[in-house]
Amino acid sequence: MNELLAELLPFISATLWHGFVVFLRVGAVVLLMPAFGEKSVPARIKLVVIFAFVLIIAPAVKPSETLLNLDSLAWFTVTETVSGLIIGLGIRMFILALQTAASIAAQSTSLSQILGGAVATPMPAMGYVLIVGGIALAVMTGLHVKAAELVILSYDLLPIGSLPSGSSISIWGVSQIKRAFELAFTLAAPFVILSVLYNLALGVINKAMPQLMVAFVGAPVITAGGLFILCLASPMMLAMWLSALDEFLQSPFAVQP
Repeated sequence: MNELLAELLPFISATLWHGFVVFLRVGAVVLLMPAFGEKSVPARIKLVVIFAFVLIIAPAVKPSETLLNLDSLAWFTVTETVSGLIIGLGIRMFILALQTAASIAAQSTSLSQILGGAVATPMPAMGYVLIVGGIALAVMTGLHVKAAELVILSYDLLPIGSLPSGSSISIWGVSQIKRAFELAFTLAAPFVILSVLYNLALGVINKAMPQLMVAFVGAPVITAGGLFILCLASPMMLAMWLSALDEFLQSPFAVQP
């Protein structure tokens, strides 16, 4: 019995060491991932989700040959956490794109306070509708499976114990921010077009009938028009957003020109 335990101890130690290294990267990814990393999710649930991802990902990742000691522990803590944060931030940018699109749409259709996003105030109601819908759609289409595949793929591009160069990360980060803003403006385009047409029509009416209080007539129209376009365009908006998210999950480190 003692001989069997003596043979199992090195294997158990190596397995736990490998699981801990994977836990560092997976934990950073999950904390920033849509749905699983939201503030409304309790910390215990997040921890269970992280352990579930570790059990799935760890067998598919080649263990590190570095021996366990204090120096290697500190180094892996830094490198794997940074790698996980990079991946998690890349995914999180798509939630920020939805928030930006909702803020643009709400400002264009008089459904938000002026400069409401400049201070620490809640998002417009339109933003919550799009974000909840986007997260639900992503989870229904297998976000957890795609995220596990992404983390496994990341070990080929970001090996265990290695830090990416600052220049590469800066170029990649600027590309992701560019992609997020392009996606946000594309999603909010119908509302911006409605706002332009509304203001042009309002100007023509005001020029033709100066005595008419066009603001009292036009305010309900632009609000109703914004809600109507939200009902019609939200399925297409969320489908476009999900397509962009899937493209990123399949090729996370691609840099747009």
